[in-house]
Order: sequence, then structure tokens, then C-alpha cells
Amino acid sequence: MTANGDKSSGLSRRDFLKISSIAASVPLVAGPKVIEVAGQEIAVHGPGAVPVTLRVNGKRFNAELEPRVTLLDALREHFEVTGPKRVCDRAECGACTVLIDDRLVYSCTTLAIEAQGKEIVTAEGLGGGERPHSVQLAFVNNDAQQCGFCTPGFTVATKSFLDRNPHSNDREIAHGLAGNLCRCGTYRGIHGVVAQMTGREPKGNAGTTMIASGATASSKGDA
Repeated sequence: MTANGDKSSGLSRRDFLKISSIAASVPLVAGPKVIEVAGQEIAVHGPGAVPVTLRVNGKRFNAELEPRVTLLDALREHFEVTGPKRVCDRAECGACTVLIDDRLVYSCTTLAIEAQGKEIVTAEGLGGGERPHSVQLAFVNNDAQQCGFCTPGFTVATKSFLDRNPHSNDREIAHGLAGNLCRCGTYRGIHGVVAQMTGREPKGNAGTTMIASGATASSKGDA
């Protein structure tokens, strides 16, 4: 485009590109609340804060959150539910594990806005209040916690595992709890928790007889 062409049109190339970029971003910022994608209506949120309502441990919480806020951030920073811990922040260690509609979820990679209308349970809600859940008591009986940082997520994962596998063996335990890491290495105690809950191990034995010789386990759940 020549200089004369710019002048005759009244619109420079730079102005044209600027207007085009603005036009392309408008649907994301000020477009309709619902758009159609592949024949389905998809709700559009943000980019600013929007009302978010979560039901956590039987209680209702409301806040104005940006759509990018994770469930972990919402729980810890906005609702003061601090059981889920921030460690890896990339769904690797399980310290932030919670239940959403009885399904195990890493809250560090789940958006808070996606958890609306669902039942969220953290370690604080396992016992239904101040009364500990039987799994949490078993963690104490088997000395399955040391620094305690991974314990809330592990108790949630263990409870979920036992609900689905009430008669598990050693290999199944190692595989089923492989999504949670214990930096203190208390895997024997955690295996002891599952054993106690399934009636295969006396209390207080820390699960030392739980680990079958030659049993293989994943690196995350290796006992």
C-alpha cells in the first residue's frame, strides 16, 4: 500500500490492523453470555470476576472470582478451608485432593467455577464436623502421619479408595493410592490404615506386616 493510497482511503494500514485486533477480541470481552460451539451452547464467563457459589462440606460459600481461579485457591484464599494443601500446583502429589460428587479430584487443577452445583468434601468434612472420620482415627492409630502436610489429601484419597475397594490386597492398595505422595515416607503406616479398616491388621502396628514381599508398586505409592 502506498502513502497516497493511505491518504485517499482515510485509513492507514496501522489503523486497520489496530481496529481488526480490537474487533477480534470483542466477542471474548463483551460478547453474548452464551455462544454456540459445534451445535452446543457454551456459557462465556469473564474475563473479570463473576459470582461463584460453592457447596463445601455441607456449607454454602459465595464469592466474586475470576474464571481462572482454581478450586484450591478459592478454598484456601477466599473460604478459609485450608485442609487441601498447595505443593506441586500441577496435579502430581495429591496434597490438594478433595472429593467432588464422591469423585477424587486435584483441586489445584480444577477451576472453582466448574465445581458449582456439586458437593465438595475436604478432609475437614470427612467426619461431618468436629468428630473425626474412622479413616482419620486409623491414621493416628497406625502412626501414618509425620509432618502432616500430605495427610489431609491422603485421608480423603484413602476414604475414597476404601469406599470402592473394601477388600483390597497389598498390590491394590499401592496402585489405588499411587496418586498421593508422602514426603516423610510413611507408606507402611498408610497401608496399615487400609489394613485396619478392612480388618486385616491390629491397631497400632504401623502396618509393618502389611507389605508383602515381592509386591510391586508404582513409584508414587511404593511402600
